[in-house]
Amino acid sequence: MSTLVIVESPTKARTIRNYLPQGYRVEASMGHVRDLPQSASDIPAAIKQEKWASLGVNVEDGFKPVYVVPKDKKKIVKELKDALKDVDELILATDEDREGESISWHLQTLLNPKVPIKRMVFHEITQEAIQKAIQNCRMVDTRLVHAQETRRILDRLVGYTLSPLLWKKIAGGLSAGRVQSVAVRLLVRRERERRAFRRGSYWDLKALLAVEGEAGQAKTKGKGNAPTTDGTQTFEAKLVSLGDRKVATGSDFDEATGRIAAGRNVMLLNETEAEALRERLQDKTWTIAALDERPSLRKPSPPFTTSTLQQEANRKLGLSARRTMQVAQSLYERGYITYMRTDSVHLSDQAITAARTCVEQKYGSEYLSPKPRQYTTKSKNAQEAHEAIRPAGSQFRTPQETGLVDQERKLYDLIWKRTVASQMADARQTLLTVQVTVEEATFRASGKRIDFPGFFRAYVEGSDDPDAALENQEVLLPPLALGDTPACQELNAVGHETQPPARFTEATLVKALESEGIGRPSTYASIIGTILDRDYAHLQGNALTPTFTAFAVTEFLEKHFPDLVDTGFTARMEQTLDDISMGEVEWLPYLHHFYSGDEGLANQVKTREDQIDPMEARTVTLDDLAVKVRIGRFGAYLEVEGEGGTAVKASIPKDLTPADLDDQQVALLLRQKIEGPDQLGTHPDTQQPIYRLMGPYGPYVQMGDDGDGDGKTKPKRVSLPKGMTLEGVTLEQAVGLLSLPRLLGTHPDTEGKVQAGLGRFGPYVVHSHGKEKDYRSLKAEDDVLWVGLDRALELLAQPKRGRSTTRKTKEPLRDMGGHPDDQEPIHIYDGPYGPYVKHGKVNASLPEGATPETLTLQQALEALATKAGTQGKTKGKSTTKAKASSTKTKTSAPKTSSAKTSGTKKRSTRKTSSNP
Repeated sequence: MSTLVIVESPTKARTIRNYLPQGYRVEASMGHVRDLPQSASDIPAAIKQEKWASLGVNVEDGFKPVYVVPKDKKKIVKELKDALKDVDELILATDEDREGESISWHLQTLLNPKVPIKRMVFHEITQEAIQKAIQNCRMVDTRLVHAQETRRILDRLVGYTLSPLLWKKIAGGLSAGRVQSVAVRLLVRRERERRAFRRGSYWDLKALLAVEGEAGQAKTKGKGNAPTTDGTQTFEAKLVSLGDRKVATGSDFDEATGRIAAGRNVMLLNETEAEALRERLQDKTWTIAALDERPSLRKPSPPFTTSTLQQEANRKLGLSARRTMQVAQSLYERGYITYMRTDSVHLSDQAITAARTCVEQKYGSEYLSPKPRQYTTKSKNAQEAHEAIRPAGSQFRTPQETGLVDQERKLYDLIWKRTVASQMADARQTLLTVQVTVEEATFRASGKRIDFPGFFRAYVEGSDDPDAALENQEVLLPPLALGDTPACQELNAVGHETQPPARFTEATLVKALESEGIGRPSTYASIIGTILDRDYAHLQGNALTPTFTAFAVTEFLEKHFPDLVDTGFTARMEQTLDDISMGEVEWLPYLHHFYSGDEGLANQVKTREDQIDPMEARTVTLDDLAVKVRIGRFGAYLEVEGEGGTAVKASIPKDLTPADLDDQQVALLLRQKIEGPDQLGTHPDTQQPIYRLMGPYGPYVQMGDDGDGDGKTKPKRVSLPKGMTLEGVTLEQAVGLLSLPRLLGTHPDTEGKVQAGLGRFGPYVVHSHGKEKDYRSLKAEDDVLWVGLDRALELLAQPKRGRSTTRKTKEPLRDMGGHPDDQEPIHIYDGPYGPYVKHGKVNASLPEGATPETLTLQQALEALATKAGTQGKTKGKSTTKAKASSTKTKTSAPKTSSAKTSGTKKRSTRKTSSNP
């Protein structure tokens, strides 16, 4: 008897094939084989004239979806049908979740096999799990299929109904989404809070106190415990009250006013008062007035779910949610971890035994929890894989034993540590509090002593190194007794400013979405990716900063379709979809009510479309500004009425965030637009004028005018390095920047040039010898305008790190063979922003949903052709428009030696001349 087993990816197929006996043939479907039409060309000719055709869902006849086989999947479908001809049985072994169930159903429907069909499910790819799954097959679960189909149809109806409205009323290329739009609103709401925030300032005192005698015998690891050479030991204490009044701290301020919140009976010290108090208390007697020691237990966190893995990988490893899921998918398909799309924190008996064995062998029995720990999943309908993410198998391989490298090794290490720690003993610690009085002032010192590290020995959340984290967590105080009189060695007045609410990171956004019950963790990676791809947010460091476009779209939806961006409404919708998956709610009536009912989405759009003013929709509301902020074809711009009633418009720089746009920035941008650039002075050598300007990509300096009207001579431009402001740049600094890259001297070993310059990733030094260039980034303390040859040689002597090292030693993840046009190889590489496909000098990101294992040659060719075509168009068009622009304005984007700007100079010039 022969059996065909179908899985999603070649990697998964290869792994499973190792665990099946002869007679089993394993093939990959490369993901979904059918889906709703993605473009007009995908819509079948028979329905193209139907009003609902663009939706891909027949909303007039029971919301029947129109499924099509994408062009790049037709060959795969044919191969699967051919494979079915020679077998006696079909086993569908797609992933154990709703989407996996949906893929199996599509395969079953499309292939229409004449042989018996079984559905095989497993949550890890090990020999034991696969052989057990073969013996316990079931049928395709139609409830899960209906739940996934309803979710897919609902997302399509929202996106394809609202997105065209955004194109008409705001700008092309925008999109709305059932979960995406709510996530964007969370980012915008936080940015509004930052904009409304008003800083408050306050002062307090910090004392460095010292005790003698037995203090010198105290253990010295940890922070806050500094023994001195004379046997004394110091600790820090902070002013908390004066008399019976608490001294104000940051939590006492109203963020909207920058003043002490109403009802707070606190004392607000200014600098003068703090300094006077310091002078008065400095030489007085300090007395230990109260001591408190309170034991505390810390329990280990549960094993990872999809969302907690995304959060911790972002915090610890700096991985995006999308990249985390790509790496986890690879680990799962190769048999290293259990299934990575799960809301469950449950561990099987097998996993608990394996984890406890690891604890006993690696840390000793005293670090083992007294009895096995089992965790309870809070979600009503946890994703259908019934176990947390953990190392696969009945014996956990240590990270060292896997042979994994780079990101895969780091992520596996994270999963291994978290799983093992979940079966370890509680950490026991003692919280220490000391009150010290001096006259009417009370100071407080706090400490923490770890009495038994327990699970800390393996895993400390947010820390890469548990041992180092233990050291940093301890804040030890010297032995003290009531009535002791420590000596005050230092007393300082310290000023503080309150800080605005922190922007979301990928980790905190995932946490917020999950806590609100919005979407499903398995979709968060693609949602955040779409938000970034659609220019609704930019990553600044690790922070997700919403754009002015995000503000405009959010205001539009809040005003005209408030339910769709209401977190409560979206969470209730999510719960309904869960109820459908459990058979508690009928899916068809729900879709009809949502879309076609009297208050359904279709009728809302129909009745409101003509009432929406496009100019109003493109205007961002910032109440405290006298000018209008609008969204144009090329981004956000300012608009104000000028002389004679004509509108004056000025582009807003790409890196200027909505929270940071203030009257000073507005005045600078408009003055530059109306009066021309601000001349800083004259270059001492060339006698050309030097200007300081603000462009679409930030502040820069420029030497010379824009071709003196001839359209040929191009002025030299250089972006200001990080930390240098337009208002603060001096003529000397501008001359220095315009001289970059500057020669520092010759390398003593090669006689090659050593230079300092500005690049895409900041200031650097470079050693050029022959055709080779060896780069090193300057450190924070180095100044690119003043760094000398000795310092450059010191930096160049250090081992190379980061991108350039990776680039030279990188091996391709996969060789896809030769390109049909020139037979040059096509490779897939792992890049800093995820995997990409490379042919010659063209690099292209993988299509949405594709992984290095599932990417087909046809998909790779299409992605490369699209990228190559885009590069050609950009180069050709921008050259023409840049020439036209150069005669019109001195405010076009800078051509600069900074790679960050120079790499986009022509594109930004085009945008400046086309946008107001």
